[in-house]
Amino acid sequence: MILIQITNSSEFLASKIGKFLESLTPASFDVATVEDRILRELIGTLAAEGLHGEVATVQGLELDCRENGSELVLSERMRVRQHQSF
Repeated sequence: MILIQITNSSEFLASKIGKFLESLTPASFDVATVEDRILRELIGTLAAEGLHGEVATVQGLELDCRENGSELVLSERMRVRQHQSF
């Protein structure tokens, strides 16, 4: 399993659409937009290589990196936002 956590969604969108428009969007929208874009590109690349599998975006799951290791933190309200097979 591969877990990817995007930590600069707002900055990424600001660089693409401009600071003013980005300031009008809520942070949760920024994260979902970036996740959707990455998901599309990831699926396209993996499928082009001949790989088959599943990819999901999940809310309520956090990767907490620390000096002596990492923890996977599960929220009580964890849910799969999007799921696709390729």
